[in-house]
Amino acid sequence: MYIPGIAGLKNGELQDALAALKSEYARYKEMGLKLDIQRGRPCAEQLDVAVEMLNWGDAPYACADGNDARNYGGGIEGTPEARELFADIFGVGPKNVIAWGNSSLNIMHDLIIKAMLLGVYGGAEPWLPQARAGKLKFICPVPGYDRHFMITESLGFEMLNVDLRPDGPDMDEVERLVSGDPLVKGIWNIPKYNNPTGITYSDEVVRRFASLKPKADDFRIFWDNSYIAHDLTDEPDMLLELLSEAKKHGNEDMVYMFTSTSKITFAGGGITAFVASENNIAHAAKQLSVQTICPDKLNQLRHVRFIKNAENLKTIMRRHAKLIRPKFELVNRVLVEEFYGSGGPGDSNICEWTNPRGGYFISLDAPVGCAGEALRLAAGAGVRFTPAGATFPYGKDPLDRNIRIAPTVPQEDELETAIRALAVCIKIAYLSKKIS
Repeated sequence: MYIPGIAGLKNGELQDALAALKSEYARYKEMGLKLDIQRGRPCAEQLDVAVEMLNWGDAPYACADGNDARNYGGGIEGTPEARELFADIFGVGPKNVIAWGNSSLNIMHDLIIKAMLLGVYGGAEPWLPQARAGKLKFICPVPGYDRHFMITESLGFEMLNVDLRPDGPDMDEVERLVSGDPLVKGIWNIPKYNNPTGITYSDEVVRRFASLKPKADDFRIFWDNSYIAHDLTDEPDMLLELLSEAKKHGNEDMVYMFTSTSKITFAGGGITAFVASENNIAHAAKQLSVQTICPDKLNQLRHVRFIKNAENLKTIMRRHAKLIRPKFELVNRVLVEEFYGSGGPGDSNICEWTNPRGGYFISLDAPVGCAGEALRLAAGAGVRFTPAGATFPYGKDPLDRNIRIAPTVPQEDELETAIRALAVCIKIAYLSKKIS
């Protein structure tokens, strides 16, 4: 239901509009909806793209280094072909890559635990003993990825919010924080098609990251390039390669980069990459060799034979884009109809949202103080989104406005119903707040 001039309604107009919206909301409740779009998951049709990978046929089990993928052996850093594949995707050398298990989040968690207990390459001592001087801190561009924040929260870090702008984090604030406090140990980033905003860091922002001068000699940039290949259009965003930029400033050891194939092949059944300086790779490999003998070489071979190289990956991802791009376009169209009507942005628009060219999410900012109530109402109508506040550390959005939309799983008719129901709930929350 589009309500012209909703931001300027007065007195009786407010009551009439709210009554109409509540009537529409009751209709959604009567539909008995059970729509869950809380997480950014591939739809079934996307998973079908990689099914051929499961058919080995008569392919040999030998890796490029001669090791039998079914047995122990080979480098702890992963198979040569898997390291070369990720190097091709990132634009770095194979010696800058560890190819590993099914979860980049697991590697990030593991690296922070090891940093706390054992220290990082070039650091004077482990992070944990340094906590005697005060609480360890981690910078969190917001809105951001809830599971990043869960890692640092679970380990007792103080998380420092920094605003995420259309071109990346507020770098003036990032530079101020890292240069003044040796207890600031890292910063989370999803630099391309950010979760949830969909923005990509500008070249200037990447260069400022590369030239950071942190007070802590063991500070690390966590560069989670989850959506490095997840373009939705034929004119994708381009992200400057951080490791080579950092090397220009002698900062290559400060950079930890990651990605996985979890949304390319099979969620929970993919392979991951840790990309860093050769010093960091050697340091991490030595630590990895204590906890395991070798990675899952069979899975790495399967993936390399399916993906092949960075160029063929683009072909695979165009198949994904064809499946999910219409869903992103649908969300944008419905939001425009619900909040703009037939005109452009004006006093009828009480929300702002992103319209990304890749990734898995759309970030919607509702009126201040309305996200929690809107999502409570949506859940009451059988439509579940990621909880309000999830895109901020500690689950607390200080303005209570950000809503993450994950459009990939539902069928288009279900998705349209969900977004129209959400729009009704936002308007009810907004008008109720104005009346109270």
